[in-house]
Amino acid sequence: MEGDKIQFTVGDELFDLKLRYFVNVPSRPLWYNVDQSPVLILGGIPNEKTLIMTSTNFKEFSLVELSIDSCWVGSFYCPQAEFSATIHDAISTESTLFIRQNQLVYYFTGTYSTLYEGSHSSGKWVRVLASECIKRLCPVYFSSNGSDHIIALTTGKHEGYIHFGTITDGLVSFELLPRNQSMCQRLLADRCSITWATFISGENTLILLVEIYYQKSDEKYYQLTNYNLITNEMNILYTMPLFIPDAGGLEFLMILGTETYTNTPMVPKGLFFNVYNNLLFIWGNFLLQSYNTENFLYLADFPKESTIKYLVNSFQGDVVIVTETEEIWYLLEGTYQLSRLFPSKGWDIHVSLQVMKESSLYASNETMVTLFYEEDKLYQLVYLIQKQQGHLVKRQVPVENVLLYKQYNKYHVEPEGNFRTLIFTNFCPFEVMRLGNLPNPQAYTRQERYLARPPMVLNPSGFHTENSLAVYQGLVYYLLWLHSKYDKPYADPVHDPTWRWWKNKKQDKDYYSYLASNWLSAGGVHIDMDSYEKVYDLKASYRLPERIFLDKGAEYHFSIFLTARGHSFEMGTVVGSVFKVRSRVSVGVVVADPSCTESLVQQRVLVKRNSVLFLVTLRDKSVCYDQGISGHHLMKTSLMVKVVGSSGFCFQHTHLGPRLQGNLMVPVFIGCPPGKRLAFDITYTLKYMRLKNKHYYDCIYQDPEMPCFLFRDMFYPFFLIQDLVTGDSGSFKGSYVLKVVGGGRSLGSIVDYNEEEIYRYNSPLDKTDSRIWTTRTAGTTQDMAFHIMSYENSGIEWLCLENSPCYDLTPQGIFPPEFYFKVLVSNRDVDNSTYCDYQLIFLLHIHGLPLSAKRALFLLIVSASVLVGLVILYIIICLLWPYVVRACSHLRWRINNIIASESYYTYATSSRVFSLSSQPSFEAISKVPSQVDTKVENQEDQPKLEPAEENQPESLLSAQPSASLSSL
Repeated sequence: MEGDKIQFTVGDELFDLKLRYFVNVPSRPLWYNVDQSPVLILGGIPNEKTLIMTSTNFKEFSLVELSIDSCWVGSFYCPQAEFSATIHDAISTESTLFIRQNQLVYYFTGTYSTLYEGSHSSGKWVRVLASECIKRLCPVYFSSNGSDHIIALTTGKHEGYIHFGTITDGLVSFELLPRNQSMCQRLLADRCSITWATFISGENTLILLVEIYYQKSDEKYYQLTNYNLITNEMNILYTMPLFIPDAGGLEFLMILGTETYTNTPMVPKGLFFNVYNNLLFIWGNFLLQSYNTENFLYLADFPKESTIKYLVNSFQGDVVIVTETEEIWYLLEGTYQLSRLFPSKGWDIHVSLQVMKESSLYASNETMVTLFYEEDKLYQLVYLIQKQQGHLVKRQVPVENVLLYKQYNKYHVEPEGNFRTLIFTNFCPFEVMRLGNLPNPQAYTRQERYLARPPMVLNPSGFHTENSLAVYQGLVYYLLWLHSKYDKPYADPVHDPTWRWWKNKKQDKDYYSYLASNWLSAGGVHIDMDSYEKVYDLKASYRLPERIFLDKGAEYHFSIFLTARGHSFEMGTVVGSVFKVRSRVSVGVVVADPSCTESLVQQRVLVKRNSVLFLVTLRDKSVCYDQGISGHHLMKTSLMVKVVGSSGFCFQHTHLGPRLQGNLMVPVFIGCPPGKRLAFDITYTLKYMRLKNKHYYDCIYQDPEMPCFLFRDMFYPFFLIQDLVTGDSGSFKGSYVLKVVGGGRSLGSIVDYNEEEIYRYNSPLDKTDSRIWTTRTAGTTQDMAFHIMSYENSGIEWLCLENSPCYDLTPQGIFPPEFYFKVLVSNRDVDNSTYCDYQLIFLLHIHGLPLSAKRALFLLIVSASVLVGLVILYIIICLLWPYVVRACSHLRWRINNIIASESYYTYATSSRVFSLSSQPSFEAISKVPSQVDTKVENQEDQPKLEPAEENQPESLLSAQPSASLSSL
């Protein structure tokens, strides 16, 4: 094995591989992303093997290292004659791959941690519909309501039913349809079989191709029916003729029932429905097309001797048909000319030129696997054998070259003097075709773009290092993180996700440039802040965009400039008017749904330039679609522009080769375009409230991401409509309904309210005193349940009535109570200015909530009581203070007097005892002074006597000198 080269051997012999047909999903045919690697499954390998090929390597597994069981239920109830290891059908959706082996169906989901939970993924093949016999898997090309679908046609015991599969987040489920009765019972047929089924997601309808048999007539009939999944109703749309009609040399024939028929039976094989232009194909050994499933055109260019095997559509106007004999036919939708690409003389010429160039994409021995469209180009998957080695290659099919070579067969010879000149006939009606006046594409394609240049390397060599590449990777990762985090309820002052990146560093831009100019930047790299920004002004090229999104009443306009070939003008006269110049070059504009969209075409004839200018406008009629979430539930339609007579004959020569001209087809999506959102305009709200309320009080602890509003102030909310693609941002002028759907005293305690609580807290009809807010706006919804507010009427008065969750909150500290409201704003069913169903949920921080009347009165009484008590206590203290001072002084004197008396008696007792024991020795020393001397000596220290003490007898006063002496 070398690269993607594959060599198949059985023993020592090299064998040729015959590959089977696969049902393909556009842009992902056969290629399936498992662990982020393209995978292709091929069947029909000898020795009962199945091949899995990735873009870089190749592995061979038996039906068992794939985990597919080999159980075959054909012997029980499935009408199949033999067992085969071939994989007959392979269909991939966004997340799941389905295959059919014999009459058994398996799916594989891989491991996608970013798409859904890991428990839903499967690393093995899982068998579904275990007790069913599946004869075919039919693809569903477009998802519906966030789910992918697949259709399994049954045989055996459930003949006349289908299994409708739904894939949501990796979970696969099937439903048996029709409900209650089979298709045979509904059609009153003796026997029936569903040949093909296709699903129209926008209408929730199945279109079924049914083969029915009536025993009375002993003939088979094919009927086209539709089945509605919602109403469970079934209708017969069309009964197909038994034989192929005789077109009589015409390119197409309208089937009216009066035409003549050939002897060749009409055998339908399948259906294809293009949801963009409502074009239905019924194919088999014929090709029928219809725009309304009622009137059908038979395209006679397809030979009735061939049978179509499958049909591939680009969904932009190109259709490729592959027959059972590997013929390739090409058709432009809206036209009736079928061109055979292979085999053809043009194909042979192209292959011969490629072989002369020794191209590795072509070989004399090759087998086609399948065809598919990728980015508007037709590709072919081919198995080549070169030098006894097998190669599986992907190559572009040269549709334009083959058609151009086909034109060279139309020539004639004209004499010029003595010579004859070979002149090729050019059937194109114009020489030059250009598109102009195209608006900037981002507003219509809805593609968001960023500019992210690598950092500048401050290295003499100029080459990037691992560090610089790591820095660049981190920058890109952070840019993507900013992009994902930008969708937040509070709108930034600047409409650009990169604004938060550089908002605090822009003032230092010159400083960083100075460091870089002196090779002093950290890490040896310099990051230019202007190199990372969102691109909003992408200019239009000279081609129509890949798709167009139109909101309600929106329009798209452009011009077509055509230079005619030869003399293309004529003068016409109208009775009663002047001469008018008319051009033979004409343009037809077709809208797929004329009841929903309209086109206006203005023609300007430029005689001097031999040209015509067509001004084309596509406009939405504002009547055909309901509101939906941004980018979801879109109606699919299209705009087709065709220059009359240019189909398959006009080419533009570019550096990439010829390109078909004259036929334009643009898919159009009607509804809410992707990338539009509703945001809370906090900047203008604060500005307006300062102006209206003459003040603004924020919380004590401010949060720049969530400012605080005062409860007693009128609240005037304003909202923005932000276009994340174009950068447009303007005030939302439509109507909306505002509801408080949750709340709490802190961010961590916020709870969501149920439907009953939401009604009681927000409805003006509430009678339970539970309303949180009110408004002076008179408008209400049709059921009068909620107020309808608008840009002009947005004033809100906070109530927090008795039974509301924000009533009577106790303060937590010295600051007034505060509350967080979870607010829902929606314009659903109340705003008819847009198709967008805007829903915004944001948190609103309110402080200064009042207390209840009872709690306020209680706090007032308690506060007043405490205050009055303190005042009375103060008065009492002021009046009694002198007496208290005197009482304290007297008490102090009494305590001192008691202490002195006890000291005197203690001293007198001890002195007497001492005198008796030592009188001879200390007689002179122990002589007591007289009373007069003691009195005079202690006159200054003696306190003023109380009246009671002055009247005491002399005998008590005589003890004073001894007490004074003892105190010394």
